[in-house]
Amino acid sequence: MFPWILYAVAGFALCISYVKDRERTRKGVLKALRAFEGILPQLLGVLLLIGIGMTLLNPSAIAALLGKQSGVSGVLLALLIGSITLMPGFVAFPLASAMVKAGAGYAQMGAFVSSLMMVGVVTFPMEAKILGVRLALWRNLLSLVLSFFIALVLGRVMG
Repeated sequence: MFPWILYAVAGFALCISYVKDRERTRKGVLKALRAFEGILPQLLGVLLLIGIGMTLLNPSAIAALLGKQSGVSGVLLALLIGSITLMPGFVAFPLASAMVKAGAGYAQMGAFVSSLMMVGVVTFPMEAKILGVRLALWRNLLSLVLSFFIALVLGRVMG
């Protein structure tokens, strides 16, 4: 029900904007559509991979690999997967929710999402070029350690 309330508020605000300044509203909507068009191929690809992955991994396999009972080894596996995966946050959070519903633990999904957002193995070469190798390495290592602690806290609070 809550998303529908947000849609209604956004629609109402769009109507007010349209009444106030039609041209700016039209330009804003077109700009938003172009931005959505730009991320749509990436979004569809990620959603396809998620769908295939959720089909191949049944809930018992997810629970065994990343469930609450997998403990520290499951957290470490989630850290590894999150560190080497490159996906936007708007896909990662629904994926983590689906994984929890399929049997994954909160600590493991906390490790996955936080390392996904903070650690960049794939983006390391670009980061090293901009920040320097030493700083990029330190940033990624500290982010990995912080992701581990986030997972532990989340596991304690939610588990």
